[in-house]
Amino acid sequence: MADHLARTHAGNRGLSAQNLWRMRQFFDTWRDAPELSTLVRELPWSANLHILSRAKRPEEREFYLRSAVAMGWNVREVARQIAAGAFARAATTAPKLSTALREVHPGAGSLFKDVYTLEFLGLPVPHSEADLYGALLRNLGSFITELGRDFCFVGSEYPVQVGNQDFAIDLLFFHRGLTCLVAFELKVGRFEPEHLGKLSFYVEALDRDVKKPHERPTIGVLLCANRDDEVVEYALARTSELPKSSC
Repeated sequence: MADHLARTHAGNRGLSAQNLWRMRQFFDTWRDAPELSTLVRELPWSANLHILSRAKRPEEREFYLRSAVAMGWNVREVARQIAAGAFARAATTAPKLSTALREVHPGAGSLFKDVYTLEFLGLPVPHSEADLYGALLRNLGSFITELGRDFCFVGSEYPVQVGNQDFAIDLLFFHRGLTCLVAFELKVGRFEPEHLGKLSFYVEALDRDVKKPHERPTIGVLLCANRDDEVVEYALARTSELPKSSC
């Protein structure tokens, strides 16, 4: 870690008292956690400073450190995630996954969130599904960052045809780690059971007509905005069971 600090400040003519204090804090924080030293070195000094100054508990600091490296967060995203309370949300809410999804994609629980923070969309209150859809497309890069690493955008209003009828899926992604398509349906109103039926229908259509032979079964995600403008994530695979949800 001393090497990391030396490289970070190489070329500086001098160090302020505040910088020296920060460096000492950095050393004291991580000296008893050698298993995290490699991760610490992967983040720039400014990102480490955000974590040191704004995350107070050791487990909180470790969460942001691991998340920043795993998700490829830049300095701005580290600051945004801390401000949005990502640690508290991850500690108190688990993603609502159907039993079938857990069986088909055992690793999905660590790749989806129960709540996504989308304040960067700048949406008015209230807003329509069209407003949400347009804002997500205009801020697609930020949305993908919020989703997490390995999400690749496939298309919007993605067309599927069943019989003689045409349908459009709001947003379609591919997840490289899970090797599967991920279909997103957007809802700004109250969650209704029929939303799941429509999403399951889209998942079935994608699996039959779009999924490639080497890919795993499609995942469906229903994004519902509640009255506090938080976005609740609900991921499920094809199933007749109605998993529990809160929006």
